Parts: sequence; structure tokens; C-alpha cells
Amino acid sequence: MIGVVPEEKETRGASRYDAVIATFVGLLALCVSAYTAYIQRQQVRATVWPILEFYSSNAPDIHFTLANKGVGPALIRHVIVKVDDQPVKNWREAMEKLLGPGEHLVSESDMNGHVLAPNESITVVTARDANNNPLVFDKTNPLWVTMNKERFRVTAEICYCSTLGECWTLRGGGLTAGTTTETHRCPTPSAITFQQ
Repeated sequence: MIGVVPEEKETRGASRYDAVIATFVGLLALCVSAYTAYIQRQQVRATVWPILEFYSSNAPDIHFTLANKGVGPALIRHVIVKVDDQPVKNWREAMEKLLGPGEHLVSESDMNGHVLAPNESITVVTARDANNNPLVFDKTNPLWVTMNKERFRVTAEICYCSTLGECWTLRGGGLTAGTTTETHRCPTPSAITFQQ
């Protein structure tokens, strides 16, 4: 019977030990690499993060504004505008709910499908008087007084995404502070989608 030479046993034991150490070092390197990739992804997310705001103002005229206060572009995917928490299809319908039936003049800009650059803001609608002039600050004008009071009944839900495909929904306007919540994806257009 041929026996195993003690030197061979030591060599096998040493090579198993080396294999365990090499495997451990490899796993450690993989973990460090994964963590580094995660940190880099977080840094990239931070450099393209859009933050939208929707609000109204009465100076110099009565208007509603959509602004991107973030550091990345906002890709607007879906918009719902509401008056008294009831969706409206367009600004004409919104003005009728605010001011009653009749023709109410406004100038408007598109929100749906718009890409809002960092630090960009757009006036989405401006109320106008009977002469088609912006409804400027004038407490003696009954239309200005009414519109100034009623503008707080308007709110918007705007779903937007970053260039990385991460999406959020802004709920803003009215008398309360706007809130933004992360969402998996923006809704598809429906009967309540705002059409400009």
C-alpha cells in the first residue's frame, strides 16, 4: 500500500487555504465594486433630479406658473388640472367654473409633453380682460378682485420624469403647499387628462 507523503498533505492544505483566501478577496472586491456603482448611480441621480412647482400669482397680473427648481430637466408626462377638486379638460372650462358662464379670455402655454429645463419657468395661463390685455393688479376692477380670490380654487397634478426614467407626481396650487411623491410610472392619458 502506497501512502501519501506528508509533504503532499501540507501542499494540498496550503493550496486549499490559498483558494479560500482568493475567493474571499474576490468577493470583497465584488462588494466594493457594487457599492461604488451604487454610489455613482446616486450621484448621477442627484445631478439630473428635477423638482417642479406649480403656483399662481397676482403681480404684475393674474397667472399660473410651472417652474423647475431642480438641477435636471423635467419631462412632463401627464397633467390633471382641477377646480374645487374636480378635473377640468382645459383652461376655458376652468375659467367658466371660476367666473361663471361666458367667454373668458386667457393666454396659455402647453404643459403636457413639455420638457422643462433646470431653472426654467413657464407661465401656463394668464387671465385677460375684455380688451385682451393681461388682468393687471387693480383692486378697483371687479374682474381682477374675483379672479384674485378664485385662483386659489385651482390645483394641478403633474406627473414628470427625470432623464433616468424616475418619476414623481406634484400636487400643487390652491392654498396648501405643494407635495411631490415618487411614483413608479406616469398614468396614461384618460378622460380627465388636461388638454390645452
